[in-house]
Amino acid sequence: MITLRQLVTHFGRPGKVETLLLRPGRNQRAVQVDRAEALVGLGLAGDRSAAARQADPKRRRQVTLIQAEHLAAVAALLEKPVIDPADLRRNIVVSGLNLLAARSPMRDHALRLVFGRAPDADDAVVFEVTGPCEPCSAMETALGFGGYNAMRGHGGVTARVQRGGWIEAGMPVWVVEGASEPSTH
Repeated sequence: MITLRQLVTHFGRPGKVETLLLRPGRNQRAVQVDRAEALVGLGLAGDRSAAARQADPKRRRQVTLIQAEHLAAVAALLEKPVIDPADLRRNIVVSGLNLLAARSPMRDHALRLVFGRAPDADDAVVFEVTGPCEPCSAMETALGFGGYNAMRGHGGVTARVQRGGWIEAGMPVWVVEGASEPSTH
């Protein structure tokens, strides 16, 4: 019989980076980029989350991610044809992967998001999902009346950078087992 410990590692396929966004400053529109550098303990270079802070590998919200599939759900709830990911102020839009499942339900059994051509590539970027990314009141302004509640449960996840490097649009995203990794980049 298969155990829960085994099941949490079963992902049918890797996901894919659809969009990368940097938030240059508070209350400024997010800017789409083709590639971004993930910095250990900080987040993405050029993002306001990383710019004003000293590296802190324990900070839980270094990078924010959202599932591309949730954009359609939020749009449907608001009766809009589409949602612009820049309005949501998340850093990375990923398709084909349940991001909430990339956080292990067991404290002694870590899972990691790995960005790279293969999950064991030397230049792969590694994130630890640290929790849900709850919406804020700005969603009501960005999305219109009901935007805050449309985002609840669809806001994505927060993560911290464990191994830095470059992330590019179109790059595969894998979920792998692994203990906390030392900062190597």
